Amino acid sequence: RLDNPDMARTLRLIAREGADVFYSGEIAERIDADMKANGGLLSLEDLRSYRTTHVEPLWGGFHDWRVASNHPPGGGIMLIEMLQILQNFDLVGLGHNSADYLQVVCEAMKQATSDKDNFVGDPAFFDVPIGRLTDPAYARRIADRIKAGEKAHVERFEAGGQAESKNTTQVSVVDAEGNIVSMTHSLGMPSGVITEGLGFMYNGCMAVFDPRPGRANSIAPGKARFSSVCPSIVFKAGDPCLVVGAPGGTQIAMGVLQATVNALAFDMPILEAISAPRFSSTSNAIDVSNRIPRFVTRELEGRGYEIVRSPFGFGFAAVHGLKRNADGSWSGAADPGHDGTALGV
Repeated sequence: RLDNPDMARTLRLIAREGADVFYSGEIAERIDADMKANGGLLSLEDLRSYRTTHVEPLWGGFHDWRVASNHPPGGGIMLIEMLQILQNFDLVGLGHNSADYLQVVCEAMKQATSDKDNFVGDPAFFDVPIGRLTDPAYARRIADRIKAGEKAHVERFEAGGQAESKNTTQVSVVDAEGNIVSMTHSLGMPSGVITEGLGFMYNGCMAVFDPRPGRANSIAPGKARFSSVCPSIVFKAGDPCLVVGAPGGTQIAMGVLQATVNALAFDMPILEAISAPRFSSTSNAIDVSNRIPRFVTRELEGRGYEIVRSPFGFGFAAVHGLKRNADGSWSGAADPGHDGTALGV
């Protein structure tokens, strides 16, 4: 049990006086004073001028399914691009998690990662080519290159297999009246800094910006940074059939992709779709969980791929999801390799 009376007082103050107390009232003033006293960059004006944004879902397709996800600078555009590339392959015929399957899916992952690095940032600051990246014709051209044996080139800037973030939460909900929510809330990475008396820690998400100037995700005042979060809802014939999302840092879109393909293309029950062994390729290397057989990865190494094997049997995001059953009821699952649970209430 953790007692945090300062946080309790802060929450009671917000409950009593509303959100304005955080952005322009007592809490904002205390944040501003602390930042000034300790050389921080956040100011009272920053808090007062902050506004949330509301946009319609970003839509894409996967065979007969329609996928609704989040707009840039979120990761939904990566998920949709990858799904639309993969719909040009007979994934079932390739064999789930076979060497051929991993190669095709990983090349789609690499292409989406390259496009994200080059073209995806805050649309208020960077002209993101959403139409092109979500165009099925663009996806077909990429699929044709993969079929021809081309390999995308993506530099690795971080070591593979790094510990996944523990600071993101996914909630997938369907209620009795048919309301549906997929929500991913992330603190990114805590800074370790707490203003005395307030009880909460500031995040350090500015570290996710690209430090190089002139790029899609380069840092700028007032700019939102890219996030891999991609809370999504999938529809068939106009009816929702899958609710999915995950925490997991840079691996979120990769984990959500595989669970989605497992549930849709392979028609796996949601628990099987989420718990099946996963892999990822956000660079020229292929990262695999330890339940991917070595005879599969040896075949990929023979094709020239570097394999980075995780010592863990689960990994690459912690997917949580719901799938509609044939009788109209819903089943849920949380990744058994991480914290989280599925509950019918």
